Amino acid sequence: MDALTERARPRWGRLLKRILLIGVGAAAAGVALMLIVSADARYIARAGVEEARLLLGRRAIDKLLADSATPAPLRQRLALVLAARAYAADSLGLAVGKTYTTYVNVGRDTLLLVLSASRRDKLHEVTWQYPIVGVVPYKGFFKAARARREADRLEAQGLDVFLRPSGAFSTLGYLSDPLFSTAMSRDTMELVATVIHELAHNTLYVKSQTPFNESFASFVGYRGAEAFFRSRHDTLDAKRAAARWRDERTLDVFYAELARRLDSAYAEPLGGERLERVRTTLFGWARDQFRGPVGQSLETYDWRWFAQAPLNNAVIIAERLYRMNLNLFDEIYLQNNADIAETIRAIQIRVFTQPGDPYQALYSRPGMKVE
Repeated sequence: MDALTERARPRWGRLLKRILLIGVGAAAAGVALMLIVSADARYIARAGVEEARLLLGRRAIDKLLADSATPAPLRQRLALVLAARAYAADSLGLAVGKTYTTYVNVGRDTLLLVLSASRRDKLHEVTWQYPIVGVVPYKGFFKAARARREADRLEAQGLDVFLRPSGAFSTLGYLSDPLFSTAMSRDTMELVATVIHELAHNTLYVKSQTPFNESFASFVGYRGAEAFFRSRHDTLDAKRAAARWRDERTLDVFYAELARRLDSAYAEPLGGERLERVRTTLFGWARDQFRGPVGQSLETYDWRWFAQAPLNNAVIIAERLYRMNLNLFDEIYLQNNADIAETIRAIQIRVFTQPGDPYQALYSRPGMKVE
């Protein structure tokens, strides 16, 4: 018989390393291919790089407060943010995590530009889909040149576009969002409302339901700011927060009526000069309202800004994202004895236990009066 030949033992370490290298190489190749063929993937990658650069500049707010080199006005604003954050956690029950425990000076007056777009003959928004947040009707750009190129590209396709600046954004608590210097130019009431607004996103966010998410956060932001300032016996800012919330509800009703009129006009096939005449008439009516009854009823906004600002379908859609069915939230607020923390919990419970359209979940609550 032939002598038995002993088989060499497998070198598992080397084999595992090869498998890992192959896996990493395949993943890298997949990412590279995606970046080549997918504009959305390139957009997400660029946004991630830009945000990473900003996050590298984070400084702990408590250390800035302890640093004598920190300018007194900045120190006062930072202390106010921490106080609002603590109130949001302790009195409103919001999920704060590590959000707004750090600060970043972005070195410019605009953090990012937000792009919205719509068909010209319908209130039909352009949407984009991203991980976690789902389908959203806007797109943010840290670079102004890229934002304008994308706006020009969409406009060349015959779409209405709207570019607006934003001084804050939320990653829903996933990245422990810092406070950006672009939010610090706001007055004390708006600064606190912004902090609470963004923390509301950490607490309740329904995927692909942007109007609900933003309108809920607007409600929590202004009603929460009012409660915060009252707890500090700051009646001036408390009254200003309450007045701003009344203005938001006024604008909600106005934009809803404008959207109704546009939808009615767009129900017929329109094109060319006829479409332009219809748009000119309805947007002219809107400006007359801002110069007249709607504008004169605003307590905290300058009506002249609205009367002079550009108007198109994309603008209307963007304005309504933050102001949709606001009276619904106030109805639940009154049902809960004007207790903002109880209202937030009631809304959370209803939305979590009634999957689907969050507005429908709230409208179907027993005892609701708002239609």
